[in-house]
Amino acid sequence: MTIAPPSSDTLFTPPLPDAAPRDLCTDCGLSRTADPKRCGRACQFIRPDYPSMERAVHGRSRDPKRPDEPFFGPFRRMLRAALRESRPGAQWTGITTRVGQKLLRAGEADVVLCMAADPADRWRPRPVLVTDPEAMALCRGMKMGHAPLLALLETARDRGYRRPAVIGIPCQVYPLRVLESDLGFERITVIGTPCSDNTTTEMFHVFLNLLTERPDDVTYLEFMHDYHVEMRFTDGSRTRIPFLRLPISRLPADFFPLTCRTCVDYTNVLADLTVGYMGGEGEQWLLVRNARGEELLSLLGDEVRVAEPGSAGKRRGPVKGFIANTERAAGGLPVRGMPDWARPLAGWLMPRIGPRGLEFARSRLEMKAAETVLHLRRTHPRRMKYMIPDHVWALVEPYGVMPLDGERGRDDRTRVASTTSAATPQAPMARTIGNGVPS
Repeated sequence: MTIAPPSSDTLFTPPLPDAAPRDLCTDCGLSRTADPKRCGRACQFIRPDYPSMERAVHGRSRDPKRPDEPFFGPFRRMLRAALRESRPGAQWTGITTRVGQKLLRAGEADVVLCMAADPADRWRPRPVLVTDPEAMALCRGMKMGHAPLLALLETARDRGYRRPAVIGIPCQVYPLRVLESDLGFERITVIGTPCSDNTTTEMFHVFLNLLTERPDDVTYLEFMHDYHVEMRFTDGSRTRIPFLRLPISRLPADFFPLTCRTCVDYTNVLADLTVGYMGGEGEQWLLVRNARGEELLSLLGDEVRVAEPGSAGKRRGPVKGFIANTERAAGGLPVRGMPDWARPLAGWLMPRIGPRGLEFARSRLEMKAAETVLHLRRTHPRRMKYMIPDHVWALVEPYGVMPLDGERGRDDRTRVASTTSAATPQAPMARTIGNGVPS
């Protein structure tokens, strides 16, 4: 089945003003609205308050005594899941866009705000308003780049929609939740997708050109659970590249913007339902966070197959290796590379003994937490006490990454930083890149 390209008849994007100039901005769209000053109150990169927001959305904040909540935020259930019939064009099986389609059909949402591909570039995200359930098929698949999704909220309200559903990444969902009660809607449903690292669409094309001699023919790219990147091409062929053979060292220094290197919400904790893949062991990974999330999952009925997520391997070695390399990179020193002779062996070992399933997801959360601390310490040390929540400090403490004097807001007791030892380089897990709708 071939999915037709988006058209103005099925997916609507209003003319949008330019984004206001901002520091540490992912262009969530809020600065393009009638009141761009709300960025100061709502942006997750200024003064995020996750405990208060978690209580507002879920009725409670994350509980450090509950298994995995320090990593993933509040949830009722975690599941490994897949649609029994994978949808054509889906990044995985199509759960995210299928839920959006079901909401529209049931009348539980009268519009869905999400991303489609730009007609001129399949990788460029285009924020759209969707009211036709069948048009959700045009929103499947990964997109790479910043996209002003929240700029569509005013258009949705002005058109008379009262029950929007929003499919967004964390830096879009946090300001949405902060402003939710001020927007005038009856109810907002949030389906969140994790975002490991984003970049501009232009930079992503640089990455594609390094990966393959046929970048224009790539229709699919995904960082898989078994430490490989899979690419699919227009002729139906596929190729898989081990993480350790990715050309990360050849990417421009600003390939990953500082916002992504200092993001503290990979798992999109303020969504009703988070749909990702990191803990899914080759399937999708669902975090049902509240009663509304349960309702969203129930919309799929027996279309979806679910199971308990698994966990295997040990994360400590790869996380320590990542932190050591990040310390060097943040300090302007060359990142240690693995010798070429060792790469095939490490590539064979990692899918067998490296962290898998939930352990893989935990490792990514610890890596992202350490990355936040180390890069902010170098670039914006005065922001650390405002930008880094307590739960992030808790994730990095076992690795000796401790707050210096003045770096921690709520608990500003002086501590001595313990520098991670420069041990023999571990086999590092590659950065994973993902944005848009991992459907």
